[in-house]
Amino acid sequence: MPVSHLALSAEVADALASGRPVVALESTIVTHGLPFPGNLATARAVEAAVRDGGAVPATIAVLDGAIRVGLDDATLETLARAEGVMKLSRADLAFAVATRRTGSTTVAATMIAAHLAGIEVFATGGIGGVHRGAETSFDVSADLEELARTPVVVVSAGAKAILDLSKTLEVLETRGVPVVGWQTDDFPAFWSRVSGLPAPLRLDDPGELARFWRIRRDLGIGGGLLLANPVPQEAEIPRAEMEVVIARAVAEAETAGIRAKTVTPFLLARIEKLTEGRSLTTNRALILSNARLAATVAAALKSLTAQNSR
Repeated sequence: MPVSHLALSAEVADALASGRPVVALESTIVTHGLPFPGNLATARAVEAAVRDGGAVPATIAVLDGAIRVGLDDATLETLARAEGVMKLSRADLAFAVATRRTGSTTVAATMIAAHLAGIEVFATGGIGGVHRGAETSFDVSADLEELARTPVVVVSAGAKAILDLSKTLEVLETRGVPVVGWQTDDFPAFWSRVSGLPAPLRLDDPGELARFWRIRRDLGIGGGLLLANPVPQEAEIPRAEMEVVIARAVAEAETAGIRAKTVTPFLLARIEKLTEGRSLTTNRALILSNARLAATVAAALKSLTAQNSR
């Protein structure tokens, strides 16, 4: 990719050149997750969590015909106030660059940009996956395909619980994506610490994860890795409670004829309403937790690289 299409901030460029840990962050949380000024406050908090973990945050967005990797605070605020921002995935990332549209990056687009920049670790809330009823709608997130092809460690609280988690895990297995439960044997369900589904793999130590990731590279096994980090216990909404709320929101979406890209925002808005805002509080807590863990993982990868180069 021509370097003119990728613009690294001075801080991110310096960190990468000097071998310091960097964590990629998506920008849809800024443009589509919350209204202003809550979106800006959350984005700043996530970046601060990465810094507290000893890494440099690299929030990614498309601005002025370039993929910007690392945003200063003024640019972050401009993005937080922007309207009509495109929500970008693999299919339209290049389109936004070519047409000079402002765009925020989803999991898939963030993974692409992070890999191009040389960033190995990315923190998000929850990945997309196989939607409920996908056997008739064929609604499957591009995030799963990106995990199968792009070598980035993605730290998330599992997949969004509005999805069919069982089918999501099946697709990840078929595509050869390792799903690692972080200090848990149960695959987390975003707002809830457990889904009732086993995590295919488990690791408890960042050094072990770093070795696993490096050996995959050494063996020439491509694609990414999903590190599933349960939401902090004090912030979770129990699975039994959330399943009732999600079922009601899904039924309302079906009755209203909600389809395609409008399904997820509709469901998330209804769930926030039905939980009286608790889902939003939990969402913020899990994103911060993932950012801190991603910083730890990024540091472990850099430490292992340094050891191996001696």
